[in-house]
Amino acid sequence: MTTVAERAKDLVKVDRRDGKLALAHIYVAFIALAIGGLCGLLQTLVRSGTFTLPWGIGYYQILTVHGVLLGLVLTTYFIFGFQIAAVSRTSGTLTDKQRMLGWVGFWVMTIGTTASATMVLLNQASVLYTFYAPLQAHWIFYAGLALVIVGSWIGGAGQIGKYIEWRKANPGQSSPLLTFMVVVNLSMWIVCSLGVAVEVLFQLLPWSLGWVDKVDVLLSRTLFWYFGHPLVYFWLLPAYMVWYVVIPKVIGGKIFSDALARLSFMLFLLFSIPVGFHHQLVEPGISSFWKFLQVVLTLMVVIPSLLTAFSMFATFEIRGRALGGKGVLGWFKKLPWGDARFLVPFIGMAAFIPAGAGGIINASHQMNQLVHNTIWVTGHFHLTVATTVVLTFFGAAYWLIPHLTGRVLTKQMNKLAIIQAIVWAFGMSIMSGAMHIVGLFGAPRRSDFSTYGGSAQAAEWIPYQIAQAVGGTILFIGIVLVLYIVANLLWFAPKGETEFPVGEVSENAEKTPMALENWKIWLTICIALILFAYTVPVIDMIQNAPPGSKGFKLW
Repeated sequence: MTTVAERAKDLVKVDRRDGKLALAHIYVAFIALAIGGLCGLLQTLVRSGTFTLPWGIGYYQILTVHGVLLGLVLTTYFIFGFQIAAVSRTSGTLTDKQRMLGWVGFWVMTIGTTASATMVLLNQASVLYTFYAPLQAHWIFYAGLALVIVGSWIGGAGQIGKYIEWRKANPGQSSPLLTFMVVVNLSMWIVCSLGVAVEVLFQLLPWSLGWVDKVDVLLSRTLFWYFGHPLVYFWLLPAYMVWYVVIPKVIGGKIFSDALARLSFMLFLLFSIPVGFHHQLVEPGISSFWKFLQVVLTLMVVIPSLLTAFSMFATFEIRGRALGGKGVLGWFKKLPWGDARFLVPFIGMAAFIPAGAGGIINASHQMNQLVHNTIWVTGHFHLTVATTVVLTFFGAAYWLIPHLTGRVLTKQMNKLAIIQAIVWAFGMSIMSGAMHIVGLFGAPRRSDFSTYGGSAQAAEWIPYQIAQAVGGTILFIGIVLVLYIVANLLWFAPKGETEFPVGEVSENAEKTPMALENWKIWLTICIALILFAYTVPVIDMIQNAPPGSKGFKLW
């Protein structure tokens, strides 16, 4: 039975001013979901061969909108909203200066997002999510991207500042786990986004402005993927924060091990950045030795993923057995399957099993040759980000938004949230499954509908593309449902108190070593690995650079 003190602790509220800043980010995230989701539906319909875009809208135009808004805007804004609330909840109210940094960062990011999105909508930047050179967008698109990166650094500085303040006020103590995780994620983001910042500021912007005639394509792609792969973990680690810290509280259990959670995050920091070459395994300008090295480092990321799986299922089993679960799997039945705060992220966790297996295939030098640049990769991307990450974010939104708005998730909305997750999982199974299968048959990614001159092989792909349209349509229904739930939680749900669930560490857990918060050690190792993996190949790219490419606009 919970005591009065425990109940009071559970109802610690995020400061209203911090909540307003967090909500501002969440608003933008769900606006991006609405627009980007509609473009995703249109994409699948076009690829089925049964639908033609009206009003002269181009396929690659909506493909760029879909990728940028969902892959970059939805994720980044929701993550920052969640992290601001998490830091405020676990380390105390932000200072005026920290909050001001958050608002400045928000508006710089939003101005940049608006500028880039405007260019895409005007068909001046249909260069897809990766904006690969030599496709050349309008310079405003690149300037907008630069502002998004700079804005994220400014906003992140406020969150890191709170962590530093807490450590100074509590010397010799482990910081709150959720705040620690936020700082690890921001550290990874800042280090990896330096790559794309250099690419945009020193290559793509001068090139698009006409200050230089040509761009080094290999170097620009290398800088992008230095950023692009850790970006995946920037999306994933906030989901891990929910799994490690929030879910144990939601199910009535405790965090299995604080030390294991911190160690897994630090391992992600070390091994998620120096691995970009596994996206470039067919690039001719990179030595096979350096590709092999980065493939090895990529597979090291499996370790913290397995640590997380062990920790989570240990937490579930301990709680299930405490509730009376017997036998090998009796504990599994005791988990709160009727609570959307648990079930929705759990579906995301389950999706990460096949998604992770697909990632190992993508990163393996030999197997990558089969699936590289096929729609298999798109199917993998939708399992990892659009299922594991996004469903966890939805599950978090169902308690985070009412916590910040002073409302409650009603039984009706909880039931609808469960239906939404099932609809999402069903639609994604069809769409992603079809992408994986037809990718093995050689169907390309990033391509508009085509019969390729009546090719018999291309004709075999069409039924799978129709299946993708069916799955995409079901997914869009899921988007409509989640937008309805979010609108309810923002403006219409009954007033009340909703907790920000933060789990306590099990009393049986080992004491957390303070070495896990010795940033000098971990950042030194991180930088050393990056320099080891990238210095020689990048110098080689610059010294033996090809003539470069002029810009192309193919839309």
